[in-house]
Amino acid sequence: MSANVIFGCVMALLIILFTISSIARYYIKFTLFLVCSMIFATAPIPLMLIKPFSPKNALIPAALLRLSARVLGIRWTVRGLEHVDNSRGAVVLINHQSGLDLYVLAVLWPLLERCTVVSKRSIQYAAPFGTAAWLWGTVFVDRGARSARDALNKQTDAIQQQKRKLLLFPEGTRHCGDRLLPFRKGAFHVAMDARAAIQPVVVSKYHFLDSERKRFGSGEVIISLLPIIETEGLSKDDLESLMQRTQDAMQDEFTRISAETLSNRYATAVAGN
Repeated sequence: MSANVIFGCVMALLIILFTISSIARYYIKFTLFLVCSMIFATAPIPLMLIKPFSPKNALIPAALLRLSARVLGIRWTVRGLEHVDNSRGAVVLINHQSGLDLYVLAVLWPLLERCTVVSKRSIQYAAPFGTAAWLWGTVFVDRGARSARDALNKQTDAIQQQKRKLLLFPEGTRHCGDRLLPFRKGAFHVAMDARAAIQPVVVSKYHFLDSERKRFGSGEVIISLLPIIETEGLSKDDLESLMQRTQDAMQDEFTRISAETLSNRYATAVAGN
C-alpha cells in the first residue's frame, strides 16, 4: 500500500471522527491549534535573527495565528481601542482561561505597540517555540514569588524608557469559571514602580470550550479594552485598593460580555434550528 493511500485513509478516518464524535473533535482541534502555533511561531525565526528581542518579531506569527483561528471556528471582536495609548508604556492585565489565550495575544500584539509578554521559564526550553518567544522579547520568570518579582522589576526601565507594553495574566492560573481568580500583586508592584498606567483587557468566557467534557465547538470571543487606570502618585499603601478596583472593573466587564456571547450563542443555535 502506497504512502498516499495510507495518508488518504488516515485523513478520511479523521474527518469521519471529527464529524461524529465531539471528543475526537476536541482533540483534533487542539492538536491543530498546537501544530499551527508551533509552525507559525517558529517558521519566521531566520527573520527574527536580523533584529533579535524586538516585539515586531511576533507580528508575522500573530497574523498567521489569527488566520488559523478562523479554521477552528473562533471569531474575535475587539472593543475599546479608544482606550489604547501607544505614546507610552503600560502594564496590560488579561484574564487567563486556556492555552487558547495565545490567540488573544495574537490579536493584541499589533494593536498595542511594543508588546512584551511574561511567561513561565519552562516555555523558554521548549524549543523551537521557546526560541521564537525568546527572540520576540518574552520575559521568562521562574517559579517562586521572589524570583518572579525580581524578573518583573527589571522591566520597569523597558516600560519607562522604551514604552513597552508588559502583558501579564494577573490570576496566574488558567480557569474556566464565572469569577476571576484573586489577582497576584506582582503586576501591580511593577506598574507602581514604573509609575505606569494599567491597561485592563477582558476576554469573554470561552463558551465553545469545555475541557471537562472534552467539547471544542465554534464561537464568538469579545476582547474588551477598558479605560486606563493611572498609578502616578500612588504609594504602596494604595496597592490593595488599586488591585481591588482593577479586579472589580474586570469582573464586571467579564460578566457582562460573557453573558452577551452566551446570548448570541443561543440565538445562533435557535436560528440554526
